[in-house]
Amino acid sequence: MVTGATGHIGRELVRELDAKGARFRVLLRDRARAAGLPASAERVVGDLGEPATLTAALDGVQSLFLLVPGTGLEHTENVLAAAVAAGVRRIVYVSSYAVIGDPLPAMGRWHHERERLIRDCGIPATILRPTGFMTNAFDWLPTLRTEGYVLDPVGPGRAAPIDPADIAAVAALALTEDGHEGQVYLLTGGESFTVAEQVRILAEAIGREIEVRPVATPAEAVRFRYPDGAPPMLAEALVEGLTLMRQDTVGVRSDTVQHLLGREPKTFADWCARNAAAFPGTAA
Repeated sequence: MVTGATGHIGRELVRELDAKGARFRVLLRDRARAAGLPASAERVVGDLGEPATLTAALDGVQSLFLLVPGTGLEHTENVLAAAVAAGVRRIVYVSSYAVIGDPLPAMGRWHHERERLIRDCGIPATILRPTGFMTNAFDWLPTLRTEGYVLDPVGPGRAAPIDPADIAAVAALALTEDGHEGQVYLLTGGESFTVAEQVRILAEAIGREIEVRPVATPAEAVRFRYPDGAPPMLAEALVEGLTLMRQDTVGVRSDTVQHLLGREPKTFADWCARNAAAFPGTAA
């Protein structure tokens, strides 16, 4: 069963499972959101926040792809209890590379606690720890559409973003093949960039100039993103995360994707080319 099937990773994952001929179902809060999913996907309606809906959803499931939104532990506790009761034999969980931070940032602590719950539940698990997603570039759309610029809150900081399609390809292996139980996979792209470098690659793909506006402090970036104020815990975590990103002028990288998939990770230039139509000013 796939949770988060309509998200950036989930939609890629169901395509992978469909191509492998795997039998799978998707957990949906609303059947209307299933548009575009493969016909082979069995649809079940349920909600991680409503334990009563999970019993039937997990009936007969042997492998569970788990992606949990938000910051709390309740959804994770709910689905793990249902998975244990249903006899699920394998879990693949999307965590975060922030778990390896020292000191551990807030976002890393949230995922660390979920990883602990998964390990303690007794079901063999594979933990995926990806870096930031290439799809985070969609966050630039509001200012690109209105004024043609991108905010840069991390300056000299570098990161190696990963294409969600690569995360999905690794998840599909771990769900359908033996030998990945108990493994922790750090998943990154093959190249590290500053925000300004990423913007230049996107600008070339869509055929227009894009202004990059530096942000003086991470707190200013959070205030811009949440003009009415972010929840205090989230705001604190975002400021902490952006501060750490600004300080990392190398960018965390691993060769795990190449090792598992037998090919190089997809590039940011390739992602931009595939998604150019989603951005304003696409060249004819």
